[in-house]
Amino acid sequence: MEKIQNIPEVKLGIIAVSRDCFVISLSEKRRAAIVKAYKGELYEAKTTVENEKDMLKAVEEVKAAGCNALVVFLGNFGPETPETQIAQKFDGPCMFVAAAEETGKDLINGRGDAYCGMLNCSYNLNLRHIPAVIPEYPVGTAEDIAKMIEDFVPVARTIIGLKNLKIITFGPRPQDFFACNAPIKGLYDIGVEIEENSELDLLVSYRAHKDDPRIADVAKDMAAELGMEGNNYPEMLPRMAQFELTLLDWMEGHKGSKKYVVFADKCWPAFPKEFG
Repeated sequence: MEKIQNIPEVKLGIIAVSRDCFVISLSEKRRAAIVKAYKGELYEAKTTVENEKDMLKAVEEVKAAGCNALVVFLGNFGPETPETQIAQKFDGPCMFVAAAEETGKDLINGRGDAYCGMLNCSYNLNLRHIPAVIPEYPVGTAEDIAKMIEDFVPVARTIIGLKNLKIITFGPRPQDFFACNAPIKGLYDIGVEIEENSELDLLVSYRAHKDDPRIADVAKDMAAELGMEGNNYPEMLPRMAQFELTLLDWMEGHKGSKKYVVFADKCWPAFPKEFG
């Protein structure tokens, strides 16, 4: 069977920002050091943000590169307004980090004050109600920030997944169901879509998959996965394969506007005899 891509792939980008009263090359040099220190794939935006026009250009650059998650790097104090607007304009998870001073021997042209800038940045994000990821200790060397980026990847994957997720359910509705469904609001608030179906819908679809030519291959794959010791009920595998194909086809046919799907149902229906 064709492999289904049901887990988001994170494509990271990094944008450096620089306050216009600081040397811009300091931010650019520190950005390059992070890209070198990070072992994964990281798109380095060449537009360094000093003002709002730079911000728009940088966001368009990372979007054009296919980035769906972003690291905003304060290489020096940073410009509060445009740096926070990056997260506002970019449609994806953003992490904000800042540069530590590499040495105490170059505090004229080599001083960035990014620690202070990070304090202002976090406050500005809160004023604008912009959700962003800020590590517990967001200021560090290139190697420190590379580790922060590693930790950010699974967070970004989760955020992207939730934003593009549909939960499909099969089951009977309770007679008085408001309290049962009230928790759905929290899922709506984070962008998750819900599709409720009855088990009768599932049964109709299951029966329509009888004699599906794919069943034999799926059952064979199940047997291989279970192994000799785990395959205690081989006669059930064709039924389970038919059920799996029913769910997979339902997923593809009911994604709608979303990219990813999870099923919130039981491993087998409430009336199993009807399923053979």
